[in-house]
Amino acid sequence: MVSEEVVEFNKKQPVFKNPAFQQKFRLTTTTGKKRTWRSLKQVLAQERALPWPSEVVHYSSINAPPSFRPAKKYSDISGLSARYTDPQTKLYYATAEEFATVRSLPMDITAGYLALRGASSIVG
Repeated sequence: MVSEEVVEFNKKQPVFKNPAFQQKFRLTTTTGKKRTWRSLKQVLAQERALPWPSEVVHYSSINAPPSFRPAKKYSDISGLSARYTDPQTKLYYATAEEFATVRSLPMDITAGYLALRGASSIVG
């Protein structure tokens, strides 16, 4: 019985890594440069500068119809998905604790939250 266990351990284990694998990209440590990321504005400006044929599809040529789904609302206090709107201040909130916070805020801070969200400020 002991010899059977020894035979099982001596079996070659399957190899999951390819020993001939070579990386196709350069590591940042070998070149000494860090990789820079471009924003969407930079990509669009770069695409507009190139001469494109009319049939090529790129970021600035895609026209999407407006969505039929309502816009998703996020809490002005925590950023969580908000299911409720305070009728007095028009701020979005997600929990009862946030509702208490929203009601305790002064009007100038409430107007600031609405301005950040792009909503019109409340009058009266």
